[in-house]
Amino acid sequence: MSLFFLLDVFVAFFADFVIGHPDWLPRPEKFIEWIGKYVENIMRRIINISSSKKVKALGEDIVRSTSKTYRNERIAGVAFVLVMTTLVALIVAALLELSMFIDPILFHAVNTCLIYLSFGSRAVAKESYKVFDALKERDVFKARNMLAAVIGIKTENLDEKEIIKRTVESTAEDTADRVISPIFYASLASFFSLGATIVWIYKTINILDRMVGYKNDEYRHFGWATAKLDDIVNFIPARLTGILIVAGAFLTGKEYKNSYSIMMRDRKKHASPNSGYPEAAVAGALGIRLGTEVLRLGDIVEKPAIGDDINELDIKAISQTVSLMYAASFIALLLMEALGLLIFVFYNYVY
Repeated sequence: MSLFFLLDVFVAFFADFVIGHPDWLPRPEKFIEWIGKYVENIMRRIINISSSKKVKALGEDIVRSTSKTYRNERIAGVAFVLVMTTLVALIVAALLELSMFIDPILFHAVNTCLIYLSFGSRAVAKESYKVFDALKERDVFKARNMLAAVIGIKTENLDEKEIIKRTVESTAEDTADRVISPIFYASLASFFSLGATIVWIYKTINILDRMVGYKNDEYRHFGWATAKLDDIVNFIPARLTGILIVAGAFLTGKEYKNSYSIMMRDRKKHASPNSGYPEAAVAGALGIRLGTEVLRLGDIVEKPAIGDDINELDIKAISQTVSLMYAASFIALLLMEALGLLIFVFYNYVY
């Protein structure tokens, strides 16, 4: 392995931390979402054709077989995620290969930029603080809109406490999905002298899950494969995030012992096999209770209580969660970089 790959991750992380993603900067996520909708429409046309048959004798137009439709939707959903991840991987790999052909220095510059674009700590913090600032101004209506734009839930009936709770939950989940997981996969790729392709395969799966991973009538079957794959790729990072938040609680002077105990107690209460770890760790660190039902895209989603009502829930919980996110991300970077250095030393001087 080369230390330059570790340096790429290090520089990318601090570029995201310092400048984030300015509004004028093109976002690969938007491109993936646009291509994803186009590919989804193609898949759904195929589903409609393969799930229909004309019954000429009865003079009926089209009769749909429900079970066949569900089966075809799942097959199309598998094809959807395979096509999208393959397409993105080929594009990223082609950019890296072309830059390496021109100059190795250009390769590392492109690799660093691509990794930087995959990181999201500054974006997560910015989204959370939009809700925080609206609530600080006592503008609940604006806070609802900010929250709806980030999470995609109906927020008309949420009061201030519920808005705070949903924002904390979203920030905790995003700490795993959009912050720690990219660091984990970018670093993992660097251990094997690979470029940004691995992290963008992960990012594509995560973006697609946010697009089609809902358990409603429209996406329950089509998004099944994407949701399952997202659970798989986040399995290790989510559990790592829980531990890192506990460590972050220690560094920031929060209740790190309670963070660990609540994580171990409530981590499996969440409907997601992964989200319970960061949410429970944050709830324990702040001494607050998360959970209860929410309305997501027209469906009631059960969110069992996570954590205990030790401290009063106020807007400080949002800023404190952001602090935990940053602390966890710094620890993750340092751990992964240290592990990379150990692998480098072992491979080059011991083995």
